Amino acid sequence: MTLLARKEEVEARVAAACQRSGRNENEIKIIAVTKYVSLETTRSVLDTGLLHIGENRWQDVKPKWEALHDRGTWHFIGHLQTNKVKDVIGKFAYIHSLDRMSLAKELDKQAAALGMKVNCLLQVNISGEESKYGMDPEHFFEFAEEVSKLQHIHISGLMTMAPYEMEADATRPVFRGLRELRDRLNERSIFPYEIKELSMGMSGDFEVAIEEGATWVRLGTVLVGKEA
Repeated sequence: MTLLARKEEVEARVAAACQRSGRNENEIKIIAVTKYVSLETTRSVLDTGLLHIGENRWQDVKPKWEALHDRGTWHFIGHLQTNKVKDVIGKFAYIHSLDRMSLAKELDKQAAALGMKVNCLLQVNISGEESKYGMDPEHFFEFAEEVSKLQHIHISGLMTMAPYEMEADATRPVFRGLRELRDRLNERSIFPYEIKELSMGMSGDFEVAIEEGATWVRLGTVLVGKEA
């Protein structure tokens, strides 16, 4: 199947999920996860009009970013080591994986040096899997309170990952849990603005994520394929 055909199929599935859940398609942004494909394939992704690009390792994305960064909105979606902040700050419009205070402080420090605010999503390990990054929901509000004191971080939303091996419909409580956490965060007014984005749903479960409130879905293989 061609890239364009996969894009059309994914868009049809997004539309169907929105129709089932009474949502507006305009609320959903597709992040094309290009971490497994080449610079040329990433260029082709942008050529099709998919303008949100997701990557998770700076050393892998560097040549792609240098060639193509002015063409789309770049999202850092992987685990971010504190010593790698200096490489990604100012290059990615959004960092989806803020999950600990040491990282928050380093992001704030580097953003201050650049005279900017960095858009971040709080990554929460809703499923409780030991293999997953993200903070424990029990510590979420305490963490949010601490982050709210940092002047150079703007919290755009929340992010989570469901267990890969789950049947798609079994992931529903994970996605619902993230949405409910966001809503409770807004009710508490910890940040002086509304937190809107929910980054959740991947190739195997994005339709369920949309039904449960996702605003960004991160799609790799189902959309851009995978190269050897």
